[in-house]
Formats: sequence, structure tokens, C-alpha cells
Amino acid sequence: MRPNILWICTDQQRFDTLGCYGNEFVKTPNIDRLAEKGVLFEKCYSQSPVCTPSRASFLTGRYPQTNCCRQNGQAIPKNEVLVTKILADAGYTCGLSGKLHLSPCHPSVAPVIEPRIDDGYAQFHWSHHPGPDWPTNEYTQWLRAKGQSYKPQPMKECRHVSYGPDAEHHQTTWCAEKAVQFFEDNQNEERPWLFSVNMFDPHHPFDPPQQYMKRYLERLEDIPLPNFTEGELGNKPVYQRTDHEGAYGMKGHLASSEMDEKDHRMLRAAYWAMIDLIDEQVGRMIDSLEETGQLENTIIIFMSDHGELLGDHGIYLKGPHFYEPSIRVPFIMSWPEKIRGNQRIDRFVELIDLAPTLLEAAGEPVYEGMQGQSLWDVLVKEDADYNYRDDVYCEHYNANFKHGTNVAYATMLRTEKYKLVVYHGETTGELYHLDADPNETINVWHQPEHQTIKLSLYQRLCDRMAQTADPLPIRQSPW
Repeated sequence: MRPNILWICTDQQRFDTLGCYGNEFVKTPNIDRLAEKGVLFEKCYSQSPVCTPSRASFLTGRYPQTNCCRQNGQAIPKNEVLVTKILADAGYTCGLSGKLHLSPCHPSVAPVIEPRIDDGYAQFHWSHHPGPDWPTNEYTQWLRAKGQSYKPQPMKECRHVSYGPDAEHHQTTWCAEKAVQFFEDNQNEERPWLFSVNMFDPHHPFDPPQQYMKRYLERLEDIPLPNFTEGELGNKPVYQRTDHEGAYGMKGHLASSEMDEKDHRMLRAAYWAMIDLIDEQVGRMIDSLEETGQLENTIIIFMSDHGELLGDHGIYLKGPHFYEPSIRVPFIMSWPEKIRGNQRIDRFVELIDLAPTLLEAAGEPVYEGMQGQSLWDVLVKEDADYNYRDDVYCEHYNANFKHGTNVAYATMLRTEKYKLVVYHGETTGELYHLDADPNETINVWHQPEHQTIKLSLYQRLCDRMAQTADPLPIRQSPW
């Protein structure tokens, strides 16, 4: 019997924001329980620190450079094949609630709805973000039917935080509600199903429901400040110094340089509060699967598309930055019937590995154009002879806003001991000795004693870039 698949993907959630990943402040019992019953990957990396290229990558199983969807505001080519399309063709009923973001989603370009390729979703409950920018935003329609509207209220104590709708009217709640309806509608169907729950949170703006902020405000002084050492940006790339004065190069926009300790703690509290609501809705979906008798035969995935700096290294949000909080994400898979329980894997995996894993789980051949490697054996076998990655690779090719006259074309390679970031066409870069400097504070790019290892990592990075060459079309003969 082929499994159902509940695929939960949050937006801009860094890896250290769940209890099961060591966060002692958040309240995430439902996601933590998923980890106890399944496999938690401790070192999972996104292939881009920005939304669209990351999503296009894990949905196709192909690197951003390969699938030609390298930046926000760019449309994925129509000939790219999504894993959801393959599963739909194999007999799965596929649905989605929330965000997709494989095409331009600015109202000036897409005034009605995000343009779609043949993505396999038979049900498409679209809400790119909570704001009422499109008449077809189903979340906006849902609010209107309840006599509500999306009007965040500024927080008096911190100008960077707002109070969003109450939990019962929140976009996260709406996303989960559409999923529950889908489970109920399909509980007696013979066809297996896949449902993507793509809530917008904890993506900025920082606007949790007020009731979820309360317990953080009661212990605000206990919340740790961002990982930032005064002066550390002095020998780092211009993009970081620019974003220190304002995210996305927009001076004054969530500018870490202008914040005091209370601001930093408030923003972290708001971010965590949004995650608390996510966990509550994950619990709601799990309860529905159990009540409808579908839990035992459902693969549940919890992950995010990329991370959030949250003031670390003096920067908020994201950009051409490859620090761990930017690119390392939570990744948990559970299936009571097959996947081993209570397993933690401290080896490198990439989000690109998810698409081939799902195909193998469904008993389907892996699409020849995919570049990820299936994790299925790791999930189900006690002593799997698995060839784990020795490094992880990430790209940023002019992926989001320009920083004045600067446009970042950058690639990253991370090994167990080192991280190399190359800004192509420039003489600056980043090199971190992670054993000696796990917080990535000291850039040793120019230090003479690290030039040999830098050259070696350059070669490994070139090898990884060469390996992103499109495997399609498949070679058919020797010549």
C-alpha cells in the first residue's frame, strides 16, 4: 500500500527553533513528537538562502543553476518536472494550501495569481502571504467570510513587531484547516494523496498573535541576544556591511545597527511565537490524521525552505549570506508504518535529496533529471550502507534585492571543518574554521596560514559546481 504524504514546509525557519533541535524557549511538543517517532536530520542544508531558488530546487530535485530558477521574481521553466507532478501522474491526488513561489509573485507582475506550470496539484488553495494583495488570495476570502480582515496592529513596546490576527484567524491556522478538510475528503478514497502545507510564517513581518507573545514578554530578559561581535563585519563582504544598516540593502529597514537589546529580544520573541502557533497547527493536522485512521500510513515531513539571520552577525532576514542560520533548516520525516523511530542523523544532507526520497517511498523510479540522492535506505534500514555527502553546496545568483550597485553571484561549500564562500567576480570572500570558530565570527580568508586550505576548498567548490551540470538529456550511446 503506497503511503499518503503530508508535506509541511514553513517559510524562513532556521534550524535552531524547535525543542527537538535544542531550543529551550519555544513550545513545540507536536513537532518534537514527530522527531521522536521518526528521523531528525541535524545537518540539512538548503540549496539557496532565498525562497524561489530553494523551492524550485527541492521540488525538482535539481540545483538552482540547473533548473534555471535562480532568483526571486523569476519563473520556473515550463519544462521543469516537479516531484508532485510525477506523483500525480502515478496516481496520487495532490493538493496545496499556502505558498508555492515558483514564479513572480509581486502584484505588479502577477495581479491575480501566481503563474503555474503543470505542477500536479489538483487542489490549489493559494495564499502567497497573508496581506490582501490579490483578489484570489484564498486566505483573504476566508477572513472576509468570517467578517475579519488582515490588519496587524503595531506593538507599542517595539516598532519592529506587530500583533497579527488572533490564532483562530491566522494564515497558519487557515493552511492547516485546508489540510484537515483534504484529509477528511480523501479518507475513504483508494488513491493515495499528497498535501503540501506551505504556511508563510515565521517569515517576516514579525506579527504573531498577541496571546502567543505573552509568555515571552514575561521572561524577555532571559532571551539571548543575537550572535554578533562588535567589529566582526570589518573584514567581511560589502553585502553584510550594507545589510547591517538595513535588510536587503534598504537603509533603515530592520537595521540591526539601529536596534537596542530590547528590540533584538522582542524580534526573537515574535519569531518564536509564530513557531509556537505553527506547532499547534501541526498537532491539529496530526490529530485529524489519527481521527480519520490515516496516520499509520502517512509520511509526515516537517522542513523549511531556508533560514533567517534574526540579528546574528548584525543582519536580519536573508540575502547573499551563508551563515548556518541562513541555510541550515529543520528536517524531520515520520511514517509509523515504515520509518525508524527516535533516530537523529548527524551527517550532511541537502533539501535536494527529498524529491528522490519521496519517489522511492512511493515505489516510483527516480526521475532521470534529478540530482539529489534518495535517503530512503537511511530512513528504513538499521545499518544502511549509505554514501553520505562529505560537503554541502549552496548558491546565490542575484537571487533577491540588489545592494546598491552590487549584485551578488556567490556559491558556498561547507565541510565538517570549514566553510568557503566565494563572491564571483570579486576579490573578497569568506573562510571559516568551524572547529575553532563555530559561530563564524572570524573570517580567515586573507590569513596566510589558511591559503593552502582555501585553495583546496576552491577545488572542491569547482567540482561541486561542475556536478550541477544538467544530467538531461540522458546519454544514449558511446558516441
